[in-house]
Amino acid sequence: MITIGQLAGYVGVSVKTIRVYHDKGLLPEPERDASGYRRYGAQDAIDLIKIRTLAESGVPLARIRDLRTATTEEFQQALREIDDELTVRIRGLRATQGRLRRLATGDLAPLPSGVATHLEHLASWGFTLRWVDLQRDLWILVFATHPERADALFRDQTETLADPELRKLHLDYDRAYDLDADDPRIGDLAHRIASATRERYGPGELPGLDTASDIPALVQGTVNDSSPAWQRLDMLIRAELGV
Repeated sequence: MITIGQLAGYVGVSVKTIRVYHDKGLLPEPERDASGYRRYGAQDAIDLIKIRTLAESGVPLARIRDLRTATTEEFQQALREIDDELTVRIRGLRATQGRLRRLATGDLAPLPSGVATHLEHLASWGFTLRWVDLQRDLWILVFATHPERADALFRDQTETLADPELRKLHLDYDRAYDLDADDPRIGDLAHRIASATRERYGPGELPGLDTASDIPALVQGTVNDSSPAWQRLDMLIRAELGV
């Protein structure tokens, strides 16, 4: 027979934890000796190891208490379910670990290889590094938050930029960054972009994320905040398209 302190040391828990298990009804309190001290035997140690293992696996104490009265078959079934839950948690933790490691290297989210190639093309076409970085951040955000729509949106942009005339509009948008917000060239560019947009997509809803999503407004707000000229350009385009 051993004391509560010895039991705690052997099993690797604190005395306080054992007392909590007593209070919660997980571990029956043993008889006390003539001096009034609890004395524990081998079965108590075995029971405590089971409780500790289940608790470390994330099983709520109330469920552990219920398992005390389970049959052997019920207990084994519960262990299989707990094992399945752990597998899911481990998979999630590994995914989180991967994101953490990418964050440490400055890569916030994995992007399809086609996006990386597309970003290289932007630079070769004469877009500024500012624009390339903006596009990278945009696609990271879209692929992370709306994976079900990201591929279609990305294809639409690559098809748009494959057209030399439409690509020039995007280049002009990029270069308008440093213009004064009242520069008349902004109004002309807004009109050309709105006209090209109507011609490409026709009447009706423009391609994009679902209307309930806050991501488009977040992206456009970030773009507008970086340049008064871009802010006015966006306002004029929206006014001409009626969106």
